Amino acid sequence: MKSDFLTTCLSVGKFLLFLNLIILVELAIVDKMKLEDIGYTNDLEKLRLDNGLNDFEIGRVIAEHKERYIVKTAQGEFEAEITGNMRFTAKTREDFPAVGDWVALTTYESDFAIIHKILPRFSIIKRQSVGNFGEIQIIATNINYAFLVQAIDRDFNVNRLERYLTICNSSKVSPIIILSKTDLITKDQLSAIIEHLKTRINNIPVFAISNETQDGISDLKTIIKKGKTYCMLGSSGVGKSTLINNLSGQAIMRTDSISQSTNKGRHITSHRELIILENGGILIDNPGMKEVGIADSTSGLEITFDKIVEFSQKCKFTDCTHINETGCAVVEAVKNGTIDKSSYENYMKMEREKAHFESTIAEKRKKEKLFGKIVKDYYKKDIKQKK
Repeated sequence: MKSDFLTTCLSVGKFLLFLNLIILVELAIVDKMKLEDIGYTNDLEKLRLDNGLNDFEIGRVIAEHKERYIVKTAQGEFEAEITGNMRFTAKTREDFPAVGDWVALTTYESDFAIIHKILPRFSIIKRQSVGNFGEIQIIATNINYAFLVQAIDRDFNVNRLERYLTICNSSKVSPIIILSKTDLITKDQLSAIIEHLKTRINNIPVFAISNETQDGISDLKTIIKKGKTYCMLGSSGVGKSTLINNLSGQAIMRTDSISQSTNKGRHITSHRELIILENGGILIDNPGMKEVGIADSTSGLEITFDKIVEFSQKCKFTDCTHINETGCAVVEAVKNGTIDKSSYENYMKMEREKAHFESTIAEKRKKEKLFGKIVKDYYKKDIKQKK
């Protein structure tokens, strides 16, 4: 009897051990899948190995709160800070982590982590920093697509859309225009607005949706791809938070109505946050942006206003400013209606803004270089005097 009981106990023990092993293997698989679910790819793994980060854990920054970060790893979510060395060697805001970044970090049992390095980014959506001209503000990184959301009733502004498009084009991010609150206008009004929009903006997908009636939501869901990262850009009050709830299938974001006294949106989102959608897409929400300053030093404007750039190649003078020169093909195209006048004026405004921003950056770097030389010369002189 004792022998049978002992045999049974051993068998049960082996079964429980086997069961625990299965659970551990399943958990390991789930953990491995978590990074893939938030966008981790073979290319990122190669970057990790190429940068010698084998001894660190990898995670993605999913929220940012004044240089404190929430990072999601295979082990869970951690509150994180950067190392002192990262802070000391940082030259610009771009040297700090941002939502969307993949980072190498060391994690601790107390749900705390230290970020040691940012993996190379394949895209950065940025704008001029509000109230601090000459500085860049990062909106989000490693983005595949950007949802440009405008409310059709009060917020609709093609000039602003062209600004968002320029930001996306300079960042190598594919834009998708979303016109919200279509329940507030008639179908004929909606058709006229979309027709007018397409006279200035071509070859960009446009979705008309209503968060109230759910019109267009299912069509929008069909284009969202699992593992791809989307960024939502738009002013306050255009329905971004409600749209996130509709796309995710749950009440993730707090929503609010338009202020009746000012007819302006209230700021509900106060920080950037990464959200996994119902069908596996990854969405980064952003606070509503009142100002969309261009911080473009590449080809963003040229891509957005390709028609104007095409005509500029036909100008009589290679250094034509497209204002009042003789033989300006752009001005001529505006006069005969080939180029939309409002689009031309918006282009010229952003071109001036871009040039001013670039000159400010150049002047700032010149002053920093001069200051560095002064400090260097001072220490050299000090060392000589001590000798």
